[in-house]
Amino acid sequence: MAEKEKTKKRLEELGKMILNEIKAGNNPLLDIPIRALSNVIFNPKTRLIEMGGAESKRYFFNVAHIRKFVQTIEAAAIARELMTVDKHLSLRQVFYAMRRTIPGTKIDIVDEQTESNQAIEDMELLSKSSREQLHINANRNGAAAGKIVIKDKGDIIDWSKLGSGGWAIPSNTEEIEFKKADAKFIIYMEKAAMWERLHEDRVWDKLDCVIIASQGQATRGIRRLLQRMNTELKLPVYILTDFDPWGWYIYSVLKFGSIALAYESERLAIPNAKFLGLTADDVKKYGLERQKIRFTEKDVSRLKQMAEYDWFKENKDWQKQFKMMQEYGGKVELDALVTKGISFVSEKYLPEKIKNKDWID
Repeated sequence: MAEKEKTKKRLEELGKMILNEIKAGNNPLLDIPIRALSNVIFNPKTRLIEMGGAESKRYFFNVAHIRKFVQTIEAAAIARELMTVDKHLSLRQVFYAMRRTIPGTKIDIVDEQTESNQAIEDMELLSKSSREQLHINANRNGAAAGKIVIKDKGDIIDWSKLGSGGWAIPSNTEEIEFKKADAKFIIYMEKAAMWERLHEDRVWDKLDCVIIASQGQATRGIRRLLQRMNTELKLPVYILTDFDPWGWYIYSVLKFGSIALAYESERLAIPNAKFLGLTADDVKKYGLERQKIRFTEKDVSRLKQMAEYDWFKENKDWQKQFKMMQEYGGKVELDALVTKGISFVSEKYLPEKIKNKDWID
């Protein structure tokens, strides 16, 4: 049986189970794994964040549970319909599809998109299928360029011949076929503006690589694409971010997996990824101290949290960086390197760091 049919069958079995429980006069129950730091485990062998065994019991006939219970089942119904008609909806469109009033009440199934998003994540766990397999996509938010040729929905696409915009990375990259790869590695960056700087300088051509960007935290589509290129094409992944707790957290998610999506780490994380972004040493080396942006309370809190994560606790290199950043009391953006020259990042910073293997694992 194809994976799509298996997923659809699991959704249908879930619906039948709940219906049978109600008919029998029982109280239907959903066991939902808890998606929080308290229920994640770092596996030092795989170097992945994995989900623990703690679950939250959600009963239908319970005033405190019923709304979330209904939200989860509604998400399942929408996913099943999408798979039946072989169509897709965005996360925003699913929110609107779910946003209706429960008959006989003045209560809406969902009020905010965060509620529908959480219901979809519940369904991923219950159906053992990814959001994309449930035919639900996020918005596109990334670009790629480099010496790669792919096949996407029957079209052959050469990433080195797509003009200034590059290839727009879709939400679902599961069925992308890699036809040819002449690149030696991948540079991922958190900001589209830096990608445009590198693309205009044709860094991907000069360094025989691929450059990929998002805008902030990478979407699942980008994370899955990076992981597939790393495992299937054997391309090393270098992560380029600011000297900033939030940029470093982006690295953490790409490398080890995210806390909320620990159940997807095996499919999304890249344990052998390397950090190529700004470090405390770079700030001193390139004289960027004057470019400091002072920390907010949120920045300080994020830095402290990261230093305590199990996947960073025993890493001396990262603990050193955390301490130096704390002492510095601020952050520096990669864009500050333009003070050294418009193409300084392309012509000096990246080539030298890669040649000297000046990265953090």
